[in-house]
Amino acid sequence: MTSPATLLIVDDEAPNRKLLEALLRPEGYLTLTAASGAEALASIARHPPDLILLDVMMPGLDGFEVCAALREAGIKIPIILLTAKDDVDTRAKGMHEGVSEFLTKPINRTELAARIRAQLHILELNRRLEEVERNLQNRVPAPGATRPPRA
Repeated sequence: MTSPATLLIVDDEAPNRKLLEALLRPEGYLTLTAASGAEALASIARHPPDLILLDVMMPGLDGFEVCAALREAGIKIPIILLTAKDDVDTRAKGMHEGVSEFLTKPINRTELAARIRAQLHILELNRRLEEVERNLQNRVPAPGATRPPRA
């Protein structure tokens, strides 16, 4: 990515949000925070981030419900789910909701950085692919369309 990536940190615990911000800002990321699922959805509607770090267990809308709402709205933002739960059911539910990655709390700084870089790289590759597809669609006539005569 050419400009600094924007990361949305969603966690109901202020110390967790502050810790993640402290880890990520020196890496050059722009960070936004939300203290609830509802606040996260409102933030995403105003300014879609490049990636979301999302806590699972929150009052009100939990992380899974936030994922479901984003997917239902057709919003495709990579999500790294942060969870104290490290069981198959939690991971399966996250995968069903479209989560890109999982990190188990307490967060390991090196793993966090690596997973964020990997997801942002995938995002960049997908954006390039979409651009190539758009360019190709503009060059290739639709099936059944007639080509203009050559001069």
